Amino acid sequence: MAKIPESELILNKDGSIYHLNLKPEHISEYILLVGDPGRVHRISKFFDDVDFEMNKREFITHIGKYNGNRITVMSTGMGTDNSEIAMLELDALANIDLKTREPKSRRKKLKIIRVGTSGSIQEDIRIGSHVISEYGLGMDNLMAYYELPQTEFELSYSQTLRDYLGVTFTPYTVAGSSLLIEQLGQDMIKGFTATSPGFYAPQGRALRVPIRYPKLIDRLVNFRHRDYWVTNFEMETSGLYALGRMLGHEVVSANAILANRSRGTFSKDPHKVVDSLIKKVLDLL
Repeated sequence: MAKIPESELILNKDGSIYHLNLKPEHISEYILLVGDPGRVHRISKFFDDVDFEMNKREFITHIGKYNGNRITVMSTGMGTDNSEIAMLELDALANIDLKTREPKSRRKKLKIIRVGTSGSIQEDIRIGSHVISEYGLGMDNLMAYYELPQTEFELSYSQTLRDYLGVTFTPYTVAGSSLLIEQLGQDMIKGFTATSPGFYAPQGRALRVPIRYPKLIDRLVNFRHRDYWVTNFEMETSGLYALGRMLGHEVVSANAILANRSRGTFSKDPHKVVDSLIKKVLDLL
């Protein structure tokens, strides 16, 4: 295969990958991704030790050990656009020889776990619960730029939801890693997680600006296709799942439920909810 040009695979002067500022030795067996840069420390405070730290833009990375497992935890910032950078550059660190700029003949499969926050859509998914995403439902446009393979069920779900909501775009649906769902999801609600390209109008929130789909949450609450309901809303899962599938990695999203959109309520102690999810995930690695 031809070498990847400098303009496509950009490296820093020290040989690290451009945005993440990391090198191949910084890849661990488990990679935890968080949206909020401040959540990196909330995870690494549980580590037995932290032997590496890197701060670059919104991408903050800590590497350490927990119960003997070497773990990389990294923030992506919010949104599937930032998640795309993180996923592609993590894959490059694992599967491209940065010196020759050629893909490696033997591919490495990463285990990537999003530890995030989310708002439930269904009234019976209470604040403080944890949802592991069986599927990610992309209501963003990232996959408009990729050739994403989808199953018949995934295509059917996406097209049926498009017609039901009357939106001008077609969502995309992708399953998470069954391996990681089985490993981590024992005490979590299995969910169908919608991913939006924003926090306000794309999730049906209206402040002072008129929005196009003011009944979005009500419509999603009542949508059902082949016994699958939409359970919660966030901003990264679908992009991570789609890129994970195309790159050949195991990816799962674990969500701390901080809000209930149907009830109009928000957690009184969000840090407690997030910390309990972090500890649960770490203990199951």
